[in-house]
Amino acid sequence: MEAYLDNSATTRCSKRVQDIVLRAMAEDYGNPSSLHQKGLEAERYVREAKERIAKILKVQEKEIFFTSGGTESNNLAILGAARANQRAGKHLVTTAIEHASVLAPMQYLQEQGFEVTYLPVDRNGRVSLEELGQAVREDTILVSMMHVNNEIGTIEPIQEAAELVKKKNASTLFHVDAVQSFGKLPIYPKRAKIDLLSVSGHKLHGPKGIGFLYVRDKAKVKPILFGGGQQKGMRSGTENVPAIAGLGVACEDAYRDLEANQEHLRSIQRAFVEGLGRLEGVRINSPVEFPEGMGIPSKASSAEGVGLGKVRECAEAWLCAPHIVNASFEGIDRSEALLHALEEKGIYVSSGSACSSNKPAISATLRAIGVPKELLSAALRFSFSVDTTMEEVEYTISALEELLPLLRKYRSH
Repeated sequence: MEAYLDNSATTRCSKRVQDIVLRAMAEDYGNPSSLHQKGLEAERYVREAKERIAKILKVQEKEIFFTSGGTESNNLAILGAARANQRAGKHLVTTAIEHASVLAPMQYLQEQGFEVTYLPVDRNGRVSLEELGQAVREDTILVSMMHVNNEIGTIEPIQEAAELVKKKNASTLFHVDAVQSFGKLPIYPKRAKIDLLSVSGHKLHGPKGIGFLYVRDKAKVKPILFGGGQQKGMRSGTENVPAIAGLGVACEDAYRDLEANQEHLRSIQRAFVEGLGRLEGVRINSPVEFPEGMGIPSKASSAEGVGLGKVRECAEAWLCAPHIVNASFEGIDRSEALLHALEEKGIYVSSGSACSSNKPAISATLRAIGVPKELLSAALRFSFSVDTTMEEVEYTISALEELLPLLRKYRSH
């Protein structure tokens, strides 16, 4: 049996996505900038994808710009906003647990003379709104915050954060990295006062190498790529028509069945957490909530050192996205040993962010939420999709039940 539980790294393209990508590659293969019929056919794919995405987000089509993925979207948002608004100030705010594609541009801007404030998080991985309010100043031109943490699944209070930022400084741009949330949680930039929103296609059953950046009309952002002036000069380069077409379909599919998909993911997550609760020496690092009346606080999570229990059936109370569970395993020296032991049984998981998991390093996110030192290098991320089955969950729990004693015994010798 095979169990693919690394969906936060990438997902399998859906059949509808595969079909439209192939058609755009093999039949309607024109350059969308060409004036002949083939070009017009290709341009139609781009236009329709924009229409689909704009409808989902309840925004204007002209506010959607296609990129090569989440990394480019984040770089365009941060570098583009900083360069366009630096006359108003050179102060930026972000959090200590952002993805590398946010932290690296921030560090680059620091080298260019900008000042960056990195906000800490609590033991659930949540940013303090009070500290955010204190950090925003007259010269703050951008606040960047992820919606869902890619390692532990924490849902950040982005709407409350955006409202607070705008109240403190109406001209400050608010950027959200929605790579791990788009397609799993509802998000409406206009309603939430979000100026910039980054999304990646391959996290929601779309193609790799494609994403988009929502840029609120009138928000000042300068391009970081120059050339033919495609996409109104915001992102030069011939559009990747097959991938754009696939992205549009993937987004449409994800939000057409959003409630049913969420219910499925929550049931999978709940079953998995309960399965981990039957194993010895397992600590959940994700902020999974627990029901009242079980001798533990309703807002407690195992990141605060309490035991496992049934997941509370209250969607509004969730601190964790429905598709991620991060756990540390006592008595395991390095998570890679367990990862490869699971791989031998056809179970695929991650030891951290997919962008860096092939270069093992201690997670800054796990450090930030207070995971004990001895458990930092023994953590794995399990991530689910609409394709994940209960059989895969049961198979994985059984495999862990078999492998953990063996690996711990090997370590003791």
